[in-house]
Amino acid sequence: MERGTTLFLKLTVILMAIPVVALCVIGLPSIAKEGAAYFSGYLFYPALICLYASAIPYFIALYQSWKLLSYIDNNIAFSDLSVSALKKIKLCAITISALFAACSPVFYIMAENDDAPGLLAIVLVIVFASMVIAFFAAVLQRLLKQAIEIKTENDLTV
Repeated sequence: MERGTTLFLKLTVILMAIPVVALCVIGLPSIAKEGAAYFSGYLFYPALICLYASAIPYFIALYQSWKLLSYIDNNIAFSDLSVSALKKIKLCAITISALFAACSPVFYIMAENDDAPGLLAIVLVIVFASMVIAFFAAVLQRLLKQAIEIKTENDLTV
């Protein structure tokens, strides 16, 4: 693969990280100040914890994506390292989906109190998008394992 393609994808990974860092550092603390006054603490803080906790697997998945692109650059894409990176991406996506699914009752109550049905829609989009990413990573992981097995068999026959 050309280096320019992976360079573009690495730039995309960085651009995906910047808004989440900004949200965690600037956005969520300011939302927490306003939200704590509007919502009761027992309701608001679990949602805030869920948002911060979901950032951890998100950044792990981005790092694994970066590593996967580096493997492609170094021509070791068909290796167990790539399979391992895809497995970690899959687990991170499942974790994010599970976190938001577990916190969806809290977001539902917040949406009911604030009369904002869009909040629950955003949570559901995040849950389903994470599951799609997990399924896609699982399919890629399985295909990559099969390609490695075929490559190994071909190397042995020559």
